[in-house]
Amino acid sequence: MVKADHSWNRSYMEWKYSDPVISLTLRFSSEEVSAQNQVKASVQRKIRQSIAEEYPGLEPVLDDLLPKKSPLVVAKCPNHLNVVLVNNVPLFFNIRDGPYMPTLRLLHQYPNVMKKLQVDRGAIKYVLAGANIMCPGLTSPGGVLDDEVEAETPVAIMAEGKQHALAIGFTKMSAKDIRTINKGIGVDNMHYLNDGLWKMERLG
Repeated sequence: MVKADHSWNRSYMEWKYSDPVISLTLRFSSEEVSAQNQVKASVQRKIRQSIAEEYPGLEPVLDDLLPKKSPLVVAKCPNHLNVVLVNNVPLFFNIRDGPYMPTLRLLHQYPNVMKKLQVDRGAIKYVLAGANIMCPGLTSPGGVLDDEVEAETPVAIMAEGKQHALAIGFTKMSAKDIRTINKGIGVDNMHYLNDGLWKMERLG
């Protein structure tokens, strides 16, 4: 008789007791914003261009999201987190000089602008606790991989049986490598439902 492989269950337990997996956006709140700066027109153009290149699906609505005549503000937060705001509403964020990623609230309005990976049902509570996404949570039954996703790509994290994304991640390896290696962290959890950034509907 072939024994069932329950190693992915053990991987979930590893999440729970591993400190470094907590999302960088977890403790984001208005009290921790160190500075809010209205960016120069040249910087605003650079941010718009970067977002347009990363998410071509947003191009038709980009002028509505980031109006050229509205001031664009970048809030500096702990852990090198930068949040892009328009009219005090957080729309995008990045870490250091990394790629801009939409907030989950924005992604829920435009659900098809990011590539998607899906975790199985058993991973949901761990992702919502800020855990990074382990490879077995994406390769086990209920998980779904998009083989076109490369390493260091922003992705929407979907969940088995759920309609909307529950997190936004940044891949540590390609989807093909996640499938082949099938151990360790496959995707860093950058922002998840009910974290500090989700609760910050407006700043100020």
